[in-house]
This record gives sequence, C-alpha cells and structure tokens, in this order.
Amino acid sequence: MKRVCVYCGSGVGGHDGYADAARALGRALVERKIGLVFGGGRIGMMGVLAETVLAGGGEAIGVIPRHLEEKGLALNSVTALHVVETMHVRKAKMADLSDAFIAMPGGYGTAEEFFEALTWAQLSLHAKPCGLLNTHGYFDHLIRFIDHAVAEGFIHPVHRELMLVADSPDVLLDQLATYDPPSLDKVAWATKAKKD
Repeated sequence: MKRVCVYCGSGVGGHDGYADAARALGRALVERKIGLVFGGGRIGMMGVLAETVLAGGGEAIGVIPRHLEEKGLALNSVTALHVVETMHVRKAKMADLSDAFIAMPGGYGTAEEFFEALTWAQLSLHAKPCGLLNTHGYFDHLIRFIDHAVAEGFIHPVHRELMLVADSPDVLLDQLATYDPPSLDKVAWATKAKKD
C-alpha cells in the first residue's frame, strides 16, 4: 500500500478531536511511509491532514477542480498538485493514484466520494479497501443505517464487509493493509434476490 486517498471535510467541525484525528492520521501515514492523496484544499480537515503529512516529510498529492483552485483554496505546498476541470475527473484521478480509501468526518462531499469508491468495490470495478475512521463516533449513525440496509435486504451481508471501520488511525491502516476482498457477484445476487 503506497498511497491512501483520504476524503474529509473542508471544515474542522465542532469538536477539537476531529482535527486531532487528522493530525494523528497524518503522523501515522508518515511513520508507515504511505503517501496521501487528498482533495487539494488548504482549509478544514484537508488542510490539517496534508500539512501534518508535509511537516513530517511525507508525500501529499492534491487533486483539486479548477473552479476551487481559482478561488485560492488550493494548498500549494504539496508534493504535487493536479488541477482538473471537473469534480468527476477529480474523483477518478484520486482513485487512480490510490491503493485504498479512508473517510474521515466531513459532509455531503465526503460521504458522496466515499460511497462512490465503496460502490465501485461492490461492483468489482476495483479491489481496493475502503475504511471509515470513526473519530469520536462520528459515523455511528451511518454505520447503523448500513446495518439496517443489510437487515432489510438492500445490501448483501458479504458486501457489508467491504466497509472497514475503526476509531484509531493505526488500527484502520492495519485493516487496510491486510484486507482480503470478499467474493460475491453483485449483479448475480441482485438478480437472484429479485427472483426470490
């Protein structure tokens, strides 16, 4: 695992522990010599995480849409900054550069990006691990929703295993490093479920 894509907020939230967790993850990445791929922003959790990685001598690669870069939101001190034309290209570039995906506390964008990566894994478009860093229980309600979707038959129990969860950066990175993707054909399962 050479690089991890981290999705996180453009704000730091209402709890000091969220930014502290971003710093802890940044230090853990540096210690393990794992590069960071992130949204390229200088503000919020993104900025805290990337600046921590850079301060420790690690690699931080930013990918930012031109319309945000033109507003002065890019962190220009990164190892490499890719300025792209659209949000769709941004997500594809981040995925191509990464060996795994982590979501930290954030809002709509964080959730959308993480669930797209998770959906691609469910459809066998990639076999890269996807994990939630559940800082201060931030994702507890989301995890309950996913478990409810499993109970209601909308997510196969094997596909639930695609979403790794830990509240510690080191534990989550260990899970990502030892990940063995489950084997289940999403289309075959959905077709069978429809017949049943």
